[in-house]
Amino acid sequence: MALTLGSDKPKYLVLFVLGFVGILSSVSLVPQLISLSPEPLPISIFWVQVISVIQSSVLLMLMVVLGGVFAKRVNLTTPVIDRLCGVSTHLPKFTDILVPAIFGGVFGGFCLLGFFYLMAGFLPIDFLQASERFIPPWHTKLLYGGITEEILVRWGLMSFFTWGCYKVCQTHGSKINEYNYVFGILLSALLFGVGHLPVAQLLTDEPSVYLYLYIIVGNAIFGCIAGWLFYKRGLECAILAHMVAHITVISFGGFGVQ
Repeated sequence: MALTLGSDKPKYLVLFVLGFVGILSSVSLVPQLISLSPEPLPISIFWVQVISVIQSSVLLMLMVVLGGVFAKRVNLTTPVIDRLCGVSTHLPKFTDILVPAIFGGVFGGFCLLGFFYLMAGFLPIDFLQASERFIPPWHTKLLYGGITEEILVRWGLMSFFTWGCYKVCQTHGSKINEYNYVFGILLSALLFGVGHLPVAQLLTDEPSVYLYLYIIVGNAIFGCIAGWLFYKRGLECAILAHMVAHITVISFGGFGVQ
């Protein structure tokens, strides 16, 4: 199948710009992360921030393109962005996106809180203490967590994994079975959890199996919720649900929940 990115350029530009806003919102975290490392920096914090933005932007661009190539092949959509960019004439009902996003986000937020309190007694003390100090600003959680991470993980990785499963398990042109989406959801959710490990490891001198379990499983639980919403209602629904999950956690005092 030939690539057809050209006709959808405005859509991919919108996705990149939205993700880039999230990247910019995370720049203020760099000094906090650097302060957790005992090793002195060979360059100034400013240049570390510049390099961080460049690296994150390149990764974002790659994931936007990856999703652009494979999402349409497995019918994963961005219905609102498609309509705004003239890619599609169909606009879903607002409630079809908003209601599942709210329910999924609130449920996911309570899952994160519940899993944290279930695991708290097994986590390293210094990790718990550092988590209370290292708290990303609310706007970073909403913009980077809610938008950028969903573009990277759901739009990019989940689309690719779903297509890969379909390519291996089914013949070309056959109806896409649901297990392909389940595979894409689970694998991308697992990697979403693993992706949170580097920061978690900076917050403790004694990483443990329980810490790895908490970070990976806790984030993967919500990753499955967001992935299912992306599959059923589109990327915008997953983005809103991710934002609502963060708002839920913050509202109930779980500022340090990773």
